[in-house]
Amino acid sequence: MLEGPKVSQSELAKRFGVSQPQICRIIKNKERILNEWHRNGDPERKRKREGKDAALEAALLRWVEGARAADLPVSGPLLQLKAKHLAEALGQPDPEPSSGWLARFGTRHSLTFKKPPVEKGDAEQPTAEHWAGTVLPGLLRSYALSEIYACGETVVLLPASSPGKGESAGDRLTLLLCTNADGSEKVLLRAVGESSRPRCLQGINLGQMPWSYRAGSLAAVTAPLFAEWLQEFNEGIQRQGKSVLLLLAKHEAHPYLQLSNVRMVFIPPATALAQPLDRGIAGDLKGHYRRRLLRWLPAERGAGQPTLLDALHMLAQAWGDVRPGLIASCFRAAGFSPDAGAEASALALAPGPLSQEQRERRALMDEELEHEGEADGDEGTAEGEDTGEPAAVQPCPSEREVWGSLATLRRYLECRATSPDLFQAFYELEDAVHMVSAS
Repeated sequence: MLEGPKVSQSELAKRFGVSQPQICRIIKNKERILNEWHRNGDPERKRKREGKDAALEAALLRWVEGARAADLPVSGPLLQLKAKHLAEALGQPDPEPSSGWLARFGTRHSLTFKKPPVEKGDAEQPTAEHWAGTVLPGLLRSYALSEIYACGETVVLLPASSPGKGESAGDRLTLLLCTNADGSEKVLLRAVGESSRPRCLQGINLGQMPWSYRAGSLAAVTAPLFAEWLQEFNEGIQRQGKSVLLLLAKHEAHPYLQLSNVRMVFIPPATALAQPLDRGIAGDLKGHYRRRLLRWLPAERGAGQPTLLDALHMLAQAWGDVRPGLIASCFRAAGFSPDAGAEASALALAPGPLSQEQRERRALMDEELEHEGEADGDEGTAEGEDTGEPAAVQPCPSEREVWGSLATLRRYLECRATSPDLFQAFYELEDAVHMVSAS
């Protein structure tokens, strides 16, 4: 209409039911309005609405464009988490963006968030072979063993009838495990459960525990939870003053982030089963966890089934029980070690690590032998200690009293600890008391 025969602004104002100054502003800003209309790509849009924070939206839009240019999946929850991080970086720590804000942001910039298409293993097979034979060895040669990390998830079941808000029989936890190739650093466990506010975790200094807990839908690791863990992992590596390689499976819950000290490399789907964690590391942890569950003695401890808090401590102890030698051998067997080379195929054909059931059986037999040896070796000492004691000495505490005292000490550390390292000393004390009580 503006390009046709001349019509007065007053006539246009009457025709569209607006004021004459408004028509004047539209004509004056004609080029800018048309450019923004074409750039938006939505012909039905009649009103331009800006977000409350233009700087945040501009930074977030640049991140989205960069991710899509790299053919990386961008989901709604991941975008919300990235918006929160950008707001903090800009010095504007607002509350976590809502789903409504996400919908309006997508509408303003014509963005849609869809799940990435499922990849077919057969189509990826040649690429996987090339990656395993050429790409991976080249990557590994650039890093020392202590700088090569692998991470992944595994699921463990909680004890039945475990008390706590939101917990029920058959509850499970998803554990996010991460370790380096020589086993010198096992990153603190990240456990994900269904309950958002378990009663047994209330009043605890969660920031100083030898584990961390998050709530997720169906107790699964989601993209926002994984992105949060990646940021924390990068900050920890940055404090150590080194740069590392992180190998992980390609999955929609594993978003790619540009990190300052961590280089993320995704393993092709066809080679995902050869990861070090699946070669025996996760199974070994589960064996140690099951052994600690089986030796839980309700009668002596004066308690029922272990709570979620008890299970988290047992999992942290089990993660500490996984030997560095086993971790290194699993990395070599998977070909994720610079010195693996030609021996990787031989190791793959050789008998692999024991299955989970075999490890649990072996752990139980080791425990029985350990108990028998302790009983034989400490018998004389116990008798010697009882002879010649003054009658006024306090009686020996019962096992129930001992376990109650340990529970009190653990609770004190949970509330007042200043470092997760304190729990390592406590775990060793608890193991020593268990050996004495079993003798």
